[in-house]
Amino acid sequence: MPKIENNISLVANRVEQAARDANRDPSEILLLAVSKTRSTEDIRSAINAGLTNFGENYVQEAVEKIALLNEEPGAELSREPLQWHFIGPLQSNKTRVVAENFNWVHSVDRLKIAQRLSEQRPAELGPLNICLQVNIDNEASKSGFSSDETLTAALAIIKLPNLRLRGLMAIPQSQQSEEKQKNAFSTLHNLRDLINQSLDNSDKLDTLSMGMSNDLEAAISQGSTMVRVGTDIFGKRAAKQR
Repeated sequence: MPKIENNISLVANRVEQAARDANRDPSEILLLAVSKTRSTEDIRSAINAGLTNFGENYVQEAVEKIALLNEEPGAELSREPLQWHFIGPLQSNKTRVVAENFNWVHSVDRLKIAQRLSEQRPAELGPLNICLQVNIDNEASKSGFSSDETLTAALAIIKLPNLRLRGLMAIPQSQQSEEKQKNAFSTLHNLRDLINQSLDNSDKLDTLSMGMSNDLEAAISQGSTMVRVGTDIFGKRAAKQR
């Protein structure tokens, strides 16, 4: 079995086991392959192994890969269309490109970014799925809404016409203890539930984008619906060429 295909099988098994340990249906959890800095050949290998959701951080690099892979002969024959997720910091001058090329944005960290994405999203593409990035540990080095700001932001963003607010995303501080990992993810889960109390049924958030290679089990135990995995699928990342 080729290396990437084997890696995907191993990660999928981890996701399935973690779901079953939490008495959850594994089909509730999406495996998002973090493909930033990876070659189109690597991504094709992942597609051939059954993955269709890919996460990118660097706008120009991503747009080139999206155009190439979405337009390849036979691309439409995959199990479902490829879904592209922007998961990195998003600058105001890059919002138009992201709005025009991606299906999801996980890293909306201020109202201005959401407003620009809504204004610049082409109507024919339908609403852009977004998650609010929450700075769950209030780290000075990380962007995102504080827990106290998130409800107000959600109530404002839910009104924007060309976006669909799907949920919350967080990257907690690295913890060696699984119990401490769970505490951070539980906080995000509880915050989503709090926000949903203020939303109509049609607007309720259904997504928790949390958990990566080192802590996906803890995240799934606390309700993650989307885990973002790069290294454990594609191997150690080479330094980005600039």
